[in-house]
Amino acid sequence: MADNKDNNKEASALPAIEGKVTGKRETHPSSQPKQKAENSTTPKARSRTMLWIMIVICLLGVAGVGGAGYWFIHNKQDNQENLVKTQGQLLQDQENQRARLEKLNQENAALQQQLREFEQSRQELARAVNDLSDSSRTMQQQTESALRQLRDLEGKRPSDWLIAEADYLVRMAGRKVWLERDIRTAIMLLVNADKRLKSLSDPSVLPVRALIAEDIQTLQQVNPVSRTSVALAISGLLPQIDKLPLDTFERPADPTQEDVSGSVDDWKANIKRVWRALVDDFISVKRTDTPVEPLMSEQQQWLNREQLKLALMQAQSAAMGAEHTLYQQSLTNALTLLKQKFDQDDSKVAGMISGLENLQDTDVSKELPNKLAAQAPLESLLEQRVKNVFGQGESAI
Repeated sequence: MADNKDNNKEASALPAIEGKVTGKRETHPSSQPKQKAENSTTPKARSRTMLWIMIVICLLGVAGVGGAGYWFIHNKQDNQENLVKTQGQLLQDQENQRARLEKLNQENAALQQQLREFEQSRQELARAVNDLSDSSRTMQQQTESALRQLRDLEGKRPSDWLIAEADYLVRMAGRKVWLERDIRTAIMLLVNADKRLKSLSDPSVLPVRALIAEDIQTLQQVNPVSRTSVALAISGLLPQIDKLPLDTFERPADPTQEDVSGSVDDWKANIKRVWRALVDDFISVKRTDTPVEPLMSEQQQWLNREQLKLALMQAQSAAMGAEHTLYQQSLTNALTLLKQKFDQDDSKVAGMISGLENLQDTDVSKELPNKLAAQAPLESLLEQRVKNVFGQGESAI
């Protein structure tokens, strides 16, 4: 801008100087305007160029300043946004850290509570261990005391154990007699008990051995018939009942009845036979000199067979229960049914009648003793031996 002003001043000063000069010097009238025109054109073009250059420079400066300002403002906004985001992220991180810290505090409190509970459990366990240790020491002392007593008893009275074993065998024999009605096993148990007492060589057990012998004789006098064998024999007869023939009435064939012929040529004779059969069905009169027996239906046949099976099953049950009266009555009912309702001329019926008569002669009754004579004295002897050894009876064991 200062350069433009200086140029303008120089351009305005040039005509003045030239006017002064021309005032003194005479010039040609035609060449003076041309020279003035040439002198005035050059400074003006030069000043205009400089002016445009300065304008362009100013515009570029303004554009640069504006761009710098825009860049500065834009970057400032981005920086502010980034700063806001960063602050928000920092706040979120602080919240997360605070939440994690609270969670850690809670977990720490829970751990502290568990540690307190574990400590309490440890103390209770320690007390329980101490109690168990005391109990163990007490049990060890009792065991040592019992072992000392056993060592004291060892070799002194071994007969007491044999008496206890004999008492057990006698008790088992009683159970076999009254619960299972097994006489053979009961006798075997009593014989083994007598052998245990015999091995003692102790005269004080002779009365008990005599009672055991008496019990053995009593059981040997019981009816030796095997109830199981009788029941199995009756069970073998039951499947044969369905094969036995019943004593039923069979209607004889009528010799006067004529059959219809199958030939077409005999159509007249067939018509007569059919007419005669129809008339005879309405009115029929027959004479007989023998008593007419009733015809047994299929239902009556089934009923008779089932009644015979029931009688045999009752006899089987009575044999297993040693009920002699019911056993005899059931076999009698079965024989009565066989003789009245079945064909006695058949060999199968005759064989079953013979088998039932043999079973009827079998005695299934068993009079068992109410108690064993040796049981109470043997128990008393064992209790006395135990009292003599321990001094306080069975409560000291």
